[in-house]
Amino acid sequence: MLTAIKGYYEKGQIILKEDAPVLSKTDVIITFLTEDGVKANGKRIPGGLKGKVSLPDDFNEPLDDLKDYM
Repeated sequence: MLTAIKGYYEKGQIILKEDAPVLSKTDVIITFLTEDGVKANGKRIPGGLKGKVSLPDDFNEPLDDLKDYM
């Protein structure tokens, strides 16, 4: 069973906003949702990926795998 519960991390502890729906010892996976590239109000920053994304020069060229169909 996969269940997501919202909470927050503060001073070395994870505080859950609701009770977990399990009754025994259970493995968990913690994902930290950082605010990199996002302003405090949650809006995207224009150009936030500049320099991090690129397209190859031959992006629009036909693929060799498909030349039999063209």
